Amino acid sequence: MKHDRLRRLALPLLTFLVSVVLLGIAIVSLVDFRREEPVTSSVGGPFTLTSQDGRTVTEKDLRGAPFLVFFGFTHCPDVCPTTLFEASELLRAAGSQGDKLRILFVTVDPERDTPEVMKSYLSAFDPRIIGLSGSPEAIAAIVKSYKVYARKVPTSDGYTMDHTAMVYLMDAKGRFVNGFDLKRAPDVAAKDLLSYL
Repeated sequence: MKHDRLRRLALPLLTFLVSVVLLGIAIVSLVDFRREEPVTSSVGGPFTLTSQDGRTVTEKDLRGAPFLVFFGFTHCPDVCPTTLFEASELLRAAGSQGDKLRILFVTVDPERDTPEVMKSYLSAFDPRIIGLSGSPEAIAAIVKSYKVYARKVPTSDGYTMDHTAMVYLMDAKGRFVNGFDLKRAPDVAAKDLLSYL
């Protein structure tokens, strides 16, 4: 009789213990364990391009401070000038604290966007914005490493470019952090970017 009662208790007890173990496993798998180092990302990488001033710029030149990367082209009718204006406003809001910050504007249209064209175009924006161009092969390589969509679209008077409009946030070691929202108030966006210094 005692054995029957133990047997009847054993099954619910065993079921309870298995449930506790499974719940523990589920909780552990859902917990976001913060790492000291960000997870290595496959976005970004080495590049060698030319600035609007004719200087050679590589990813190594940007180490030591966070930077933003935006891909576009000088014949862009709306998205690119709007984004560059927002980037300029962020840098203005950052003031002297933002002297180390850099924003890269990388062309997806190397046929038309020579360093001279980029210099003229970017003269309307903050001087901390670096325009980068290069050979079609060099541009294709950075477009691929940042996983950017860019495609030439024929028009009645030539062509335009479809392209990714995301702004990439890279940390001080040149590693991809996330997309960066420039649509916020400039002081809010500046404070966010400065927090990565």
